[in-house]
Amino acid sequence: MRLPYGDGRLDVDLDDYDVTVATPTGGDPVDVPTATEAALDDPHGPRLSALADPDDEVTVVVTDVTRDTPDDVLLAALLDRLPVPRSNVTVVLGLGLHRPMTDAEVREGLGENADLAVNHDPDDVVRVGAVEGAGGGDPVPIDVHPAVVEADLVVSTGMVEPHQYAGFSGGAKTVVIGSGSESLIRYTHGPELLSLPGVRLGRIDDNPFRETLDRAGDLAGPDFCVNVTAAPEGIIGVSAGRPRDVVRDLTATGLDALSVAVDGTFDAAITCVPAPKDANLYQASRAATYCCLGPHNPVEAGGPVVVPARIPEGAGEGTGERRFHERLRGASSADALYEEMRDGYEPGAQRAFVLARALRRNPVHVTNTDHPDLVDDCLMTAHENVTDALAPGSRVLVVPDALHTLLTAPTGDEQ
Repeated sequence: MRLPYGDGRLDVDLDDYDVTVATPTGGDPVDVPTATEAALDDPHGPRLSALADPDDEVTVVVTDVTRDTPDDVLLAALLDRLPVPRSNVTVVLGLGLHRPMTDAEVREGLGENADLAVNHDPDDVVRVGAVEGAGGGDPVPIDVHPAVVEADLVVSTGMVEPHQYAGFSGGAKTVVIGSGSESLIRYTHGPELLSLPGVRLGRIDDNPFRETLDRAGDLAGPDFCVNVTAAPEGIIGVSAGRPRDVVRDLTATGLDALSVAVDGTFDAAITCVPAPKDANLYQASRAATYCCLGPHNPVEAGGPVVVPARIPEGAGEGTGERRFHERLRGASSADALYEEMRDGYEPGAQRAFVLARALRRNPVHVTNTDHPDLVDDCLMTAHENVTDALAPGSRVLVVPDALHTLLTAPTGDEQ
């Protein structure tokens, strides 16, 4: 069997195993430039031309290198539609707590408009107010990049894809997290919020995480967004306009395309993570947690979840990635780490908290990696090959694109 592995494929002999492949029905790929123009022609709410005056200053917040968003196409279309001169536009790279993008990455991501872009610095922000915490909790301060605050109009791009906490990403998230500070990230990614039952992969209704992002977006922006959603085949939908409506629109498309009803249980799962999410352990670990902590975990307790991933950047180079690594490498066990982190942690470390939660039930094995010692140091196990992590004759679920697959129970009931 040929498994996705970075930008290529990995040949794995699974003839001695009882294999089931979880493949979403997917959707028909769209021509992104054409679909983007159509979305901008028929947005949810007013068109861009009605939202800006010719002398307005406009800030466009785009996704960073960890997202496979066609930002070059989306940004070019936005610039064509905005009734302002190009010199009035600032593009903010929505890094959150990830590392800054290199000049080469910016050129590759934005094409001819790379010169408009600046990396976000989460320490250089302006407070715009506060929103109510989940369940009527204490107010949560909202800080964003100065260019967002100073703009007459805030626009964003985004990828509406399954998200461990928000249900689906996109919408306001690009601005309030991507160009925000540690304050909102600290709250939304903290143990108190992440432990609430509505916070889960694939769910946007009655999800306190998603609701907090949307309230922050009402305060800070965006005023208008153009987002895409994807399946393993490629981009399958584009929507534009009011952020909440865009997310709901593309979530419906994503749920229909990505949900797979899985019958029975399995001894193990192989969860693949194509590029660019295989760049570091922080991102690649999502393949395991999407399986273990999604709508339905079909792997028996104690069964291994195997992630073939090179992780060329190691743990990752951003603030969040470093905190993730520090928490994992200092832990004696998944149980101990989970209990310790329930008392709180620094923003970025939430991936260690979520991974520890998954590891309490299912061990995670990372194979074919450039950094086996790092994996072994982070409560997981490294192997040279996928089959080294599997017991002979075991029932194995293969998920070729774990980040674009929502595993559900046959009845559709959530665990």
